[in-house]
Amino acid sequence: MVCDVFENDLGLVHVGDAAEVRLNAFPDRVFPGKVSDISRVLDPNTRSAKVRIVLANGDGSLRPGMFAVATFRSRKTAPRIVVPTTAVMRLHDKDWVFCKEASNRFRRMEVHTLGVTTDGFSELQDGVEPGQQVIANALEFSTVVAEQGK
Repeated sequence: MVCDVFENDLGLVHVGDAAEVRLNAFPDRVFPGKVSDISRVLDPNTRSAKVRIVLANGDGSLRPGMFAVATFRSRKTAPRIVVPTTAVMRLHDKDWVFCKEASNRFRRMEVHTLGVTTDGFSELQDGVEPGQQVIANALEFSTVVAEQGK
């Protein structure tokens, strides 16, 4: 399979990285693959490079011209801020956590979530620093310390 990866995402994709491919024709199936090549030339119109993913096609279900979406799994680990999903409150189309300032004083802080981890934590892009105390459950107000996840 050959796909386009935008210029601003190229630094995150490396030869040998795992990829998961989903096809419109088979929405319930995930095809695992590996990045085998990354073009050194960018398409000037789309600002993207061609990335080749090697996939098994034993049953012949993959055909040329099919529309697919690829998700890349980088081998790099990056530090991230995580809090329990119960700590994040959605209010007025924004995500918020409550930070403890004093024994009986709390401050609402806007955060930008990146998604939920497999172990039930919300990954935060910004808004909270590692070690900062946040309310573990926005509806019950019990505290927990923000962690740096892996």
